[in-house]
Amino acid sequence: MNGNRSILHEMITELQKITTENKLILCLPYTLLGQHTENIAIGAQDVSSHECGAFTGEVSAEMIAETGAKYVIVGHSERRTYHGETNDIVRTKAQMALKHGLTPIICVGETMDEKRSGKTFDVITASVRECVPSDVDGDIIIAYEPRWAIGAGITPTYQEIADAHKVIADTLNYMGIGGTPVLYGASVKASNVADIVAIQNVDGVLVGGASLKPQDLIPIIESAK
Repeated sequence: MNGNRSILHEMITELQKITTENKLILCLPYTLLGQHTENIAIGAQDVSSHECGAFTGEVSAEMIAETGAKYVIVGHSERRTYHGETNDIVRTKAQMALKHGLTPIICVGETMDEKRSGKTFDVITASVRECVPSDVDGDIIIAYEPRWAIGAGITPTYQEIADAHKVIADTLNYMGIGGTPVLYGASVKASNVADIVAIQNVDGVLVGGASLKPQDLIPIIESAK
């Protein structure tokens, strides 16, 4: 919940000055959707689990799609923590997104309590199986967010990232959707992104706080080869 049109205009202007083979997606607050850019895809940060109806304040997948957005984040760690979103809710949101031609970026990850209890792999596996719609008709993206690292300035070891992403990749293969892109997201910065994207089964990054200013985001983009 950051930014305004002036800040977004500055971001887009600066991003369009760089040359990269990376696919760039800006996931914006609802009020900033409707941007038209040539080399940057636009997404939303959340979507309603309802098609339409008396759900004041909710924004549907159809409404998001009408803005020209192509992606939407579902199940972000903050939505799970502050709004109590379950895997069932996340799956329903992903279904809504797919129904209206949006690509859901489905976030999964363990809490600190789950990590300390040795449940990391069980939680990740269950989340992927329960959040991904059984009848996927369209593209999806998975984002691994170790919830204990979000906003804490803590980055898991590269081995921890590798192990988690292998579990996700193996689960996706078992579900018959191997090759689905899997992003890593938690404390990503220019100084560590090159090493992170070099890890097997890491197909990109989901950038949080470092995406708010061009001077922070552009070095990440340029370092992620």
